[in-house]
Amino acid sequence: MKEHLKNILLIVAGALIFAVGINYLAIPNKLSEGGVIGITIVTYYYWGWSPGITNLVINAVLIVTGYKLLDKRGMLYTLLGIFFCSLFLYLTEKPLIPVTSNPLLAAIFAGLLVGIGIGLVFLSGGTTGGSAIVARLFNKYLGWSLGNAMLIFDIVVILASSFIIGIEKTMYTFIAVYIGARTVDYIVDGLNTKRAITIITNHTDAIAKKILDDMKRGATVLHGHGAYTKSPKEVLYVIIGKQELMRLKALVQETDPEAFFVIHEVHEVFGRGFSK
Repeated sequence: MKEHLKNILLIVAGALIFAVGINYLAIPNKLSEGGVIGITIVTYYYWGWSPGITNLVINAVLIVTGYKLLDKRGMLYTLLGIFFCSLFLYLTEKPLIPVTSNPLLAAIFAGLLVGIGIGLVFLSGGTTGGSAIVARLFNKYLGWSLGNAMLIFDIVVILASSFIIGIEKTMYTFIAVYIGARTVDYIVDGLNTKRAITIITNHTDAIAKKILDDMKRGATVLHGHGAYTKSPKEVLYVIIGKQELMRLKALVQETDPEAFFVIHEVHEVFGRGFSK
């Protein structure tokens, strides 16, 4: 129950931030967006339709079409995401204060707010509907990858909106969408980004001891051999936070300056000492 409550709060907070980014920054500066929300913005510019209601209607059609592609938990959180996004889009439709009339500032901060909002919804295990459902349909029936399907759908919507908002505002929209995408990545992955380190050295025990004693981190010793020399080698495998990387580099350098050191970025780590 606590987990469900936390996820619902994330969806509500994310939906509100998302709606503020659209109604307070994107729409007042004649910017668009990718995906279904881009379609709702264009219909608002052209016919004056409420973005909240239009978003709810379009996503309802997509949910009915693609409900079999989502598991029960994902479906529940996606429905909540769509409902709260549409509700807050409706409630914040008339901004209380003008934020900025500078299109570049609007693009940057609209991208940030929309990215934070969608990222929080994604953290709950749900989606805001739209592109995610379309991507799953394209994946199932056309064999497209989810990432490519979402990207293509977003680009098509943005390019189509250029006939309404003009080329210059379309370019600002691409800036906003790019910033939003990077922000989503940071919210979903960046908060748990770790570094996996592979260390090949002749001083395995000494380095492992320092990792255990000085950094309070675990290490795994893998046994291998050189492909050319055929001599046995011990390889250390370590997972650390990115803020610990410089400390580990210094520790290895002072113990064995000749150590072979490989750094891999990993987005999620589960297990003892890390996330559950």
